[in-house]
Amino acid sequence: MSTTPQTIRKPSRAMINGFDPNRLGELPDQMQKNIRRRDQSLGPGYRLFYDTPLEIVRGKGVTLFDRDGNDYLDVYNNVPSVGHAHPRVIAAVHEQMQTLNTNTRYVQESILDYSEQLLSTFPAELGHVMFTCTGSEANDLAMRVAKYATGNQGVIVTSGAYHGLTTEVASFSPSLGAGVPLGANVRVIDAPDALRYSSDQGSLEDHLRNQVRAAIADLHRHGIGVAAFIADSIFSSDGVFAGPAGFLRPIIEEIHAVGGLYIADEVQPGFGRTGEEWWGFQRHGIVPDIVTIGKPMGNGIPVAAAIFKPELLVEFGKNIRYFNTFGGNSVAIAAAQAVLDVIREESLIENAHKVGEKIITGLKDLTQGLDEVAEVRGSGFFIGVDLVTDRATLTPNGEAAAGIVNALRQDRILISACGAQGNVLKLRPPMPFSSNDADRLLEGMGRAFKTLR
Repeated sequence: MSTTPQTIRKPSRAMINGFDPNRLGELPDQMQKNIRRRDQSLGPGYRLFYDTPLEIVRGKGVTLFDRDGNDYLDVYNNVPSVGHAHPRVIAAVHEQMQTLNTNTRYVQESILDYSEQLLSTFPAELGHVMFTCTGSEANDLAMRVAKYATGNQGVIVTSGAYHGLTTEVASFSPSLGAGVPLGANVRVIDAPDALRYSSDQGSLEDHLRNQVRAAIADLHRHGIGVAAFIADSIFSSDGVFAGPAGFLRPIIEEIHAVGGLYIADEVQPGFGRTGEEWWGFQRHGIVPDIVTIGKPMGNGIPVAAAIFKPELLVEFGKNIRYFNTFGGNSVAIAAAQAVLDVIREESLIENAHKVGEKIITGLKDLTQGLDEVAEVRGSGFFIGVDLVTDRATLTPNGEAAAGIVNALRQDRILISACGAQGNVLKLRPPMPFSSNDADRLLEGMGRAFKTLR
C-alpha cells in the first residue's frame, strides 16, 4: 500500500509480449519494410505483439488469417466478443449506416430498446446508463460522477490495474508504468492474489480489508477523502484473479463505511465472459455503485457506457452539462444490440462456462508436476497460468511466460501475458470458442509446456 501522496511505480510493463525493435533486422524483408513505414507514420508510441510480429488480413469466428492464408487460433481477443466478422453485427451496422447515424439529442427508439435490455442484465439498484465511445471515457465519466457525488478526490486501485488512457484515468492505472505518474490522490493496494496473500495467519479477504483500511487511513492523513475504489472484476492486468468468489465484499464494505463509491470496471470481464453471470462483479455477491463497460459491447465498433445507481445522477444531471457527440450514436447502438442478441440467442455465456471449464481442467492436467507452474486459475473464458521459477519461492518467471507465448505464436495459437512481471499466461478467446477449438489450444499448450521440462 502506498504510504506517500506520490506513488512510485515499478518499471513499465508496456513491453509485455512486445516486439523488440532492435530485432528488426531478423525479420523478412517485406515485414521490415512495413514496420519501418509504420514507425515513420505512426511514431514510437505504438507496439507490436510477439517476437515475430504478425500481419493479419482477415478474421472469421475465432480464427485470424495472415497474408499467406495461414490460420491462427485467436485465444486473446475479447473485443470481437461474438467472433470476428459476425454476420449479425455486420448486417446491423450496414443497415443502420444506410438509414441514419446521429446522436442522443434526438428521440430514437433503438437506443431506448437497447438501454432497457442492457439494464435488465444488471441488479435492480443500477438504473441509468450513459453512453461513451471507449472504456477510458466510461471510466473517466464514472470517476467524474464519483468525485462530484462524494465531494472527495481519493482513489484506491490495485497495484497492476489498468483502466484507460485519458489523463484522469491514466493517473490511476499503475500498469502504465513509471513514465505515467500516479495522482497524488491515488493509493495502491495489493492485487487479490490468494496464492501469495492467503496463509494460516489470515485469509485473502482479511488481507484485502487491511490493505483498504490502510489506504483509506493514509488518504485521510493527507487530508484527502475517499471518492472511489475502482477494480476490473477479473483483475486482468494484475494477473487474472477470479477466486475465491466473494473476496470483493470486504472492499466494498470498507469503502462504503467512509462514504466512498465502488466502481466495477467490466470492460474486460463483462458480457458473460466469466461464464457464470453477465457481469464479473456478480460472482462476488456485491452491487457496485457504478459499472463501466466497453470493448466487447460492439464487437469492434467503438461503443461503451457507464451504468449508475440513479441517485448519483440527480444533482449531477441538474448541474453538469454532459454530451458525447459519438457516444450512443445510431450505428454504435445497432452493433451493440446485435451483440446482445447474439450472446443470448447463441447461448454464449453457457458456452463460456462449459468450454472454459474444459480448458481450465485440461491446463491443470497438462501442468501437473511442473514446478514452474504455480497455478491455473480463472473463470469461463478468462484464464491465467501463473509461471514461477519454482513453487517453493513463487518468484514470478516472465521469461518463461514470454517463451511459451512465442512458442504458441509459432504454432499459430495466439495468447498473451499479464501480471507484475509478465509471468501470467493470459487466455481470453472470443465467446464462440468451441470444444474443438479447446482441443487445438490444449494440444498446442502441451507442446509449449515441454519447453519448461
